[in-house]
Amino acid sequence: ETPLEGGGEGALFAFPPVPDVTSLVLRYCENKFNDKHITTLQASFLTKKLNIGGKRVNLAIWDTAGQERFHALGPIYYRDSNGAILVYDITDEDSFQKVKNWVKELRKMLGNEICLCIVGNKIDLEKERHVSIQEAESYAESVGAKHYHTSAKQNKGIEELFLDLCKRMIETAQVDERAKGNGSSQPGAARRGVQIIDDEPQAQSSGGGCCSSG
Repeated sequence: ETPLEGGGEGALFAFPPVPDVTSLVLRYCENKFNDKHITTLQASFLTKKLNIGGKRVNLAIWDTAGQERFHALGPIYYRDSNGAILVYDITDEDSFQKVKNWVKELRKMLGNEICLCIVGNKIDLEKERHVSIQEAESYAESVGAKHYHTSAKQNKGIEELFLDLCKRMIETAQVDERAKGNGSSQPGAARRGVQIIDDEPQAQSSGGGCCSSG
């Protein structure tokens, strides 16, 4: 029903519905890349297991449907998510405008309860850039999001993007838990099911804050 079914998962979704989203998510979860045009006809669900500072994170990722007619289904995926990745193609100004529309919708529906990442993909095509770095980064800052630069083709910036987002989602969940413990009311906190589980010593990765290969 939601990305948080079963609890114990940090959930996020990826928008808007453009091929760059699918390329980025597939590269991260399965280390695959297809340079052909990818159109996602239905929402895809992928998972990734991480170890962050000795804590297990089971990341549930929704790659949403790649057709505009599925736009109305967006709330099904983002209403209980802890984070959102909004991807644009640096060579396509229109894709950046779509990101802005999604940010407006998310902030309107969820306020500041969701961690937003705005991602400029295809940095391998820098010579064909149509969205300036300054414009994108300034916009991200203005809406309380963080901006990232990635290349799914060259596998650049993707691990850093997801790791940083996971850390932010964990920190937000911990703040919500402390607020609940103090009797404060945090809208949406009860809907989100991030559970942080300390690993047994033998299960911790030697690198501490690194992603596991699983």
